Amino acid sequence: MKRLLPLAIVIAPLVLASGCGIFKTEEQQRAARTRERPLEMPPDLTAPTADDRFAIPDPRATTSYSQYSRDRTAPAGTPVAAAASGVLPAVPNARIERAGDQRWILAKAEPGQVWPVVREFWQDLGFTLARETPEAGILETNWRDTRAAVEQAGVRGVLSKWLPGMYSTGERDRFRTRIERGVEPGTVEIYVSHRGLEEVFTSTTTETTKWVPRGTGTDRDLEAEMLGRLLVKLGEPTKPATLAAAPGKPGTPSVVDSKSAPVSVNAVLQNNGAGPLLVNDGFDRAWRRVGLALDRSGFTVEDRDRSKGVFFVRYIDPDAQDSSGKGWMDSIAFWRPAEKTPQPQYRVLVTGKGESQSEVVVQNAKGEVETSATGKRILSLLLEQLK
Repeated sequence: MKRLLPLAIVIAPLVLASGCGIFKTEEQQRAARTRERPLEMPPDLTAPTADDRFAIPDPRATTSYSQYSRDRTAPAGTPVAAAASGVLPAVPNARIERAGDQRWILAKAEPGQVWPVVREFWQDLGFTLARETPEAGILETNWRDTRAAVEQAGVRGVLSKWLPGMYSTGERDRFRTRIERGVEPGTVEIYVSHRGLEEVFTSTTTETTKWVPRGTGTDRDLEAEMLGRLLVKLGEPTKPATLAAAPGKPGTPSVVDSKSAPVSVNAVLQNNGAGPLLVNDGFDRAWRRVGLALDRSGFTVEDRDRSKGVFFVRYIDPDAQDSSGKGWMDSIAFWRPAEKTPQPQYRVLVTGKGESQSEVVVQNAKGEVETSATGKRILSLLLEQLK
């Protein structure tokens, strides 16, 4: 018995140690069950399709270039194509044309079909339409705070969402859409122009402010973005441009370069600013560029006659329109009547001078050449956009 006691003392710790390995804790058993149990999809969901686009290849494996190309080129309907289908979707009914830095949508549709879609597009983005002129094909939004500059958290986020007039970001945007009949029958051209303002202090005491153009007054990248989004809107199945097939051959890319005259962005203002303004483009491209320049400069285009090359416009100082030196209290003072000053009408005449040059002059309402300071101001504003 005395001989077994030392042996028992040695064996006991070994038995206890092995028992710890046999009898697992509840936490360990739960972890083991979790590892062994496969994932189950809820009944209302679909299991995701496996995709090996980002799988790391085995460095020990060997393959030929032809085999690699076959493996990475997925036919239509494969998960790779399905995953990429939402990026820059092809719109069969319309496309964006580009000439230099100018872009516009060309769609095979009637103006009456496109008008409600464009109207809904801006309203979906949260804009209020300040001007709708169907006879001129113009839709213009109100001035709206740049939402990207609004703090979305805390009290400011709540106020900007429910009471947008109570909080200003110091930056505002406005967009104008112009719809014209295309050169080819049954087509329309859609142009989008942007204007941006920023609030600056007029004195060192920071008591009064005024609104001035932000940067150059126009964000070309933002215009291109809105055109792309509008193109997708036109391509929705419920929209009228399920319209028809867009002009052009099948497979035409969404953005194509215009096949007209070579790109030239030069413009020269003659006679010390008195005019005329020479544009180094043929009539068709000069007409598009002048129309977009008028939109970007803040002119009110009341009507136009492409056959005669005339834009009927009213000139309103961009710094004084809607946003001139007024604080947020003025923006909600609905009891104050709006002050409207009648603005004289002018004509901007575009005349082709051959295949690669056009002439732009400013006329008064009677069709006479405008020689006043306002006429020179209009030409100088157009030059800033055309040069």
